[in-house]
Amino acid sequence: MNKETFTVRKMVRCAVVAAIYVALCLGLAPFSYGAIQVRVAEALCLLPIFGPEYILGVTLGCALANLLGSTMIDVVFGTLATFLACLCTYAVRRWRVGGFAVPAAVPPVLWNAVIVGTEIAVFFSDTPATPALILANALSVGAGEIISCGVLGVALVRLIELDPRLRQVFTDEGVRTA
Repeated sequence: MNKETFTVRKMVRCAVVAAIYVALCLGLAPFSYGAIQVRVAEALCLLPIFGPEYILGVTLGCALANLLGSTMIDVVFGTLATFLACLCTYAVRRWRVGGFAVPAAVPPVLWNAVIVGTEIAVFFSDTPATPALILANALSVGAGEIISCGVLGVALVRLIELDPRLRQVFTDEGVRTA
């Protein structure tokens, strides 16, 4: 994004999304952190469908949530997983299955399962990180991501796409510029 396309409106959307991500993670902390988690805030990983500015907002929110509620290891690896997920979600933003943004939910599920699942097995397990342990953690994290992104995120996108007022808030549609 260059200076001309990164408007104040987009910057505000980034900040608001980052704040919502942090608030959801900390407010639902028992569910947001650990090997078994359903991080509701990860539903926001589908917002890059509506513009590349959301990649920055969601990534920043994840970094801050991990900084405030987890470890430095999770700040690095968890944030990396979310950043890569948002980039890939943006790449498939126009793909739909039966009118639903299901393909956009796949990158967050896969990136988080692989990266965070491995992170938990390597850095937070009392036993050596075997392939079986990594797979078990990946499946656990992936299952939570399916709930967060595949159900909640897809529903959020559908809601925004169907409601003209929400679509105007989340996009530049209908915004007049001088």
